[in-house]
Amino acid sequence: MEARRTTKQVGNAGEEQTVAYLKSQGFSIVARNYAKRYGEIDIIAQKKDVLAFVEVKFRTKQFFDATEVITLSKQRKIIMVAKEFICSHTVENKVYRFDVALIEKETNSLCYIPNAFTESEV
Repeated sequence: MEARRTTKQVGNAGEEQTVAYLKSQGFSIVARNYAKRYGEIDIIAQKKDVLAFVEVKFRTKQFFDATEVITLSKQRKIIMVAKEFICSHTVENKVYRFDVALIEKETNSLCYIPNAFTESEV
């Protein structure tokens, strides 16, 4: 009988899958699980002049709109943490974007959504 994976193990597997995808697309990983007291960003990745702040979500049901997965409150927290990261690191001349990686539990398939939301939307 297969042992059940913990939520943390499932989350780590999803992040690993997303990291592999990003690397295959030419991104380098700048940080993982970048946390501040008010929130966390799962993955921060860079490719040329793009700095992507990536939220990874596991879904047990079929994919639906990213705004339903990442609430406005969660988006605000991600944006606040991203601003802190930008201010505390030497990051210049970059385009910032907020991406979402949705992983369906049944098929383990990844749906990557670049520019899933913007600061002006929240």
